Amino acid sequence: MVSLLAALIVFSLIVLFHEFGHFLLAKRGGICVVEFSLGMGPRLFSFVKGGTRYSLKLLPFGGSCMMLGEDEGYDAPDETEKGSSCDQNQSLTDGKTDRLLLPPGATGTYFNAVSAWTRFKVVVAGPVFNFILAWFCAFFVISCVGFDAASVVSVEDGYPAQEAGLQAGDTIERLNGTRTYLYRDVQTYLQFHPGKSVTVEYVRDGKSYTTQMVPRYSEEAGRYLIGISGGVYQKPASVIQTAQYSFYEVRYWIRVTFSSLGMILKRQVSSNDIAGPVRIVSMIGTTVKESQSYGLMIVLVNLANMCILLSANLGVMNLLPVPALDGGRLVFIILEMLRGKPVDPEKEGMVHMAGMAALMTLMLFVLFNDIRNLL
Repeated sequence: MVSLLAALIVFSLIVLFHEFGHFLLAKRGGICVVEFSLGMGPRLFSFVKGGTRYSLKLLPFGGSCMMLGEDEGYDAPDETEKGSSCDQNQSLTDGKTDRLLLPPGATGTYFNAVSAWTRFKVVVAGPVFNFILAWFCAFFVISCVGFDAASVVSVEDGYPAQEAGLQAGDTIERLNGTRTYLYRDVQTYLQFHPGKSVTVEYVRDGKSYTTQMVPRYSEEAGRYLIGISGGVYQKPASVIQTAQYSFYEVRYWIRVTFSSLGMILKRQVSSNDIAGPVRIVSMIGTTVKESQSYGLMIVLVNLANMCILLSANLGVMNLLPVPALDGGRLVFIILEMLRGKPVDPEKEGMVHMAGMAALMTLMLFVLFNDIRNLL
């Protein structure tokens, strides 16, 4: 029960931050926000404040920030209507949908009535707020346990790093031009580029050096190695350094997400390696159980780590140019900016509907895969 509650708190926090990004920028842009909700399905509880209905719904998955005219397929009103009050007695039909009842005191205008730039900011705000949440969680984690600088602790005999002259205390700055701030940056780069020649730029006693090496396969480890170890955590020297490495932490998870997507597209991973909501809940539950004996603070740190991973992942996934996702909506807004006129709302709606159907199919596959792997 505690594990399930922890998972719900993590998911709810991530969804709330995402939808709050949309909500905040919509309100600032003068758009009528009909409902801000946590969960899906029938309402369990709701209240109206400031012209917006705030709801808690039955199914504890997802959430929404419903803006007037965003999904109903309404055409933008005439210039005289822009910015006008959204009265709850106002007829808001386009001949294809039933009358939409607005909460008392609702004000603002249609989503499509504001400028393309305002809509761009509203849509992109959701993923951006996920990255902001990830940064706050990273700040908490680094304040508690520190960060893993990209420093070499030891060099193993008989491996390329020793042959190239690397020594304990060296700081790796770049691998094939890719900047490394954390030791995990080094590990992840080598993991995603197994066996490939790598140009290593490192710093020793304030001086920069460059060397070339080819990772060697280790039968014992079961992967390609250059023969270094590191990952020792150190406490930040100041609040500024904590903030700086919090950014590097979020950057790391964003890069891991993109690299993982690349491996999926190249079919370098199997379906068993893809985790959906069920397995994530199980992972969170396992994390809580294994941390409880070490005290509340360790539990919170581990949950914050999960929140960093999931929030950064959600931010990246929502920015992908896939219909029905925020990234898909951004594509149509950018097309409008380039063309000087919007894409036909009906055609855009059909594309998003097809995208939603594909996403639901994918979610069912992932759900089935999760259950199969847990059994």
